[in-house]
Amino acid sequence: MKKVLLTGISGFVGKQVAIELLSNNYEVIGTVRSKNLILPTQNTIKGQGVKIDNLSFLELDLLSDTGWDDAARGCNYIIHVATPFPMKVSRDRERLTPVAVDGMLRVFNAGISANVEHFVLTSSMFAMSRQKNRTNPYFIGENDWTDLGWSGASDYFVAKTKQEKAAWKLMEKRGIKDKLTVINPGAIWGRALDHKLSTSLVYIKNFLLGQFPAAPNAMFLISDITDVAKAHVISLSNNEARGRRLIVGSEAKSLIDVSEILSNSFPKYKKKLPKRLMPNFLVKIVSFFDSSIKTLIPDLGLKLVVDTSYSEKILNFKFKSAENSIVEAAQSLIDLRIIK
Repeated sequence: MKKVLLTGISGFVGKQVAIELLSNNYEVIGTVRSKNLILPTQNTIKGQGVKIDNLSFLELDLLSDTGWDDAARGCNYIIHVATPFPMKVSRDRERLTPVAVDGMLRVFNAGISANVEHFVLTSSMFAMSRQKNRTNPYFIGENDWTDLGWSGASDYFVAKTKQEKAAWKLMEKRGIKDKLTVINPGAIWGRALDHKLSTSLVYIKNFLLGQFPAAPNAMFLISDITDVAKAHVISLSNNEARGRRLIVGSEAKSLIDVSEILSNSFPKYKKKLPKRLMPNFLVKIVSFFDSSIKTLIPDLGLKLVVDTSYSEKILNFKFKSAENSIVEAAQSLIDLRIIK
């Protein structure tokens, strides 16, 4: 049985990746930053009808060298998911960089020393999409990178871009670039498994709670959580995925599109959902009071076009529709009584 070291197992993506791994007969060692996260994570995974006989946990700190060499020893693969994604945007653009970059380097160097067969890194469209003088519509592909010199790249964009660049640089320096696959999702939606919500799911929650009287004029590539998890696991043993950046997601949707889909699928919440666009100047004003909105400002009015057919061809499966992911996300929030 192949063994996988999975960082960030307690997060939205990490739990789903663990479920996919266990369902495909991998042994999983999941890392958490606190022992208090082990039991709830275990219960959530077990609650999905997955056998957890081959699941174990380690408490490890991405900012400390302690324990990583021992954790990687004997593992066939490493999937590095762990990176903080806070709702609020910091004025310090480098705030998230140490844990993102230094943490990844600790994990990957431990894996290289242990002669791990393949590495998969969870990156983001945010490492691709922020550039000066973008055309409209704006086309994003596998070879695009966020411009770190542009002020439009906020703390999370900077952290994910620097993390991914550092990963490629490390693997190229060691002559093992083909041992790395990077997964680049957009806004990750789909079914929530418990009350620990991702930043992306909080947007759905806030829409249904009526906290957006109007929708900012912004678009996202929408990625289904099960597609993202499946892409990670397939990439472990897929030769075509070696040395590639795989954009995972079916289609881009604007926030007003999301609101319309929710209105049609959940008429009970129709009155709370935004029905018009928020003027760009008002979005900028609101961002002074709610920093979570700041990340949208550089993309206001921008039509996003992303071709993910190459990823579907490499991974050999069709990504779920954006509508499916949106509806499943909302229904899960209702089923979990996060939304009443």
